[in-house]
Amino acid sequence: MFDFSALTNWIHAGLLSFMPEWLAVTTECVLIGLVLLTVYALLALFYIYYERKVCAAFQCRLGPDRVGPMGLLQSFADMFKMLIKELISLKHTDKFLFALAPYLVILASMLAFAVLPWGNGLQVIDFNIGIFFLIAVSSIGVLGILLAGWSSNNKFTLIGALRSGAQMVSYELSIGLSVLTMVCLAGTMSVGGIVEEQRDLWFIFSGHIPAIIAFIIYLIAGTAETNRGPFDLPEAESELTAGYHTEYSGMHFGFFYLAEYLNLFIVSGVAALLFFGGWMPLHIPGWDAFNHVMDYIPSVIWFVGKAVVISFIIIWFKWTFPRLRIDQMLSLEWKYLLPINLFNLVLMVLVVVYGLHF
Repeated sequence: MFDFSALTNWIHAGLLSFMPEWLAVTTECVLIGLVLLTVYALLALFYIYYERKVCAAFQCRLGPDRVGPMGLLQSFADMFKMLIKELISLKHTDKFLFALAPYLVILASMLAFAVLPWGNGLQVIDFNIGIFFLIAVSSIGVLGILLAGWSSNNKFTLIGALRSGAQMVSYELSIGLSVLTMVCLAGTMSVGGIVEEQRDLWFIFSGHIPAIIAFIIYLIAGTAETNRGPFDLPEAESELTAGYHTEYSGMHFGFFYLAEYLNLFIVSGVAALLFFGGWMPLHIPGWDAFNHVMDYIPSVIWFVGKAVVISFIIIWFKWTFPRLRIDQMLSLEWKYLLPINLFNLVLMVLVVVYGLHF
C-alpha cells in the first residue's frame, strides 16, 4: 500500500532546497490549510447532494435532476447563490458575538477535520493524545451555537440554542465513553496507533460484544451531537422556524449549513477510525491472498468509503424516525445510554485484562 509520507517528505525536501527551514514550514502550513479548505468545501457539496439523493430515494422521488447531469451541479448552484446573498445587519443584537458565532462553529469542525487519518501517512496531526484532542476541539462548536442563539436577540433562536446546548453536552458523555471503550481496547490515544492496532482485524470484529455495543451507542449519540433527525430539536422548523440560526443570512448561514454536513462526515470518520480500521484495508487472518488483493485499494478510498457508508446509516435515521420530544431525547441519554455505556466500559476492561479479544 502506498505510503503518502514519502510524498510529503519529498515536498519538504524540495522546499528546503531553496528556502530556510522556518519559511519552508510556514509554506507547508499554508499549503495544508488550503488543501483542508478545498477538501472541506468539496465534501460539504458532495454531502448536500448525497443527502438529497438518499432522501429522494426513501420518498420515492428523483431528487436534484435539472442542474447538470443527474443534478450534479445543483449543490454548486446553491453555493454560488449563497455567496452572493446579502449579509443582513440586525438591530438590537450583539454584533460582535453575532458575527463570531459561525466562525467558531467552522473552527471546531476544521480542527477536528485535521486529526482524521485520511490515508497511510496522510494525516495533518498525529500525537500521543490525538483522540483526547479530537474530543476537546469538537466541543468548541456548542459555544458557537450558544452565542448565535443568545446574540440574535430572538426568543426562537435562544430556545434553539438552549436545546442544542443541553443536547450536545448530554450526548458528549455517551460519545466520550464509547470512544474511551475503544481506546481501552487499542491501548493508545494516538490516532495512528489505533489504526495500526487494527492491521490484522478491525475492532468491530475483534472487540467482541463491547465493541458492537459501543458502535451502536456511538451512532445514536453522534446523530444527536450533529443535531440531525430524529434529534433535530434545536432546528425544529415546526416550532422554532430555523432554531439558533434563524436570524442569519448569506454566507454566515452558509457556515452553519456547511458545518452541519462536515460534522456528519467527522462523526462518520471517527466511527471508521475507531471501529473499522480507519484507512486500514479489510484483513482476515489466514487469508493471505485476499489480504494482498485488499492492499491494492488506495488507503484514501478505504477511509472515505467507510465514512460515506456510515453517513448513509445516519442519514437513514433522519428520514425514517419522527422527531423526539425534548424529554424523550434527554431521557434516552441519561436513563439508558449512559448507564449502558458505563457497564460496557467495565465489560471492555474485563475483555482486555483477561485477553478475551481476538
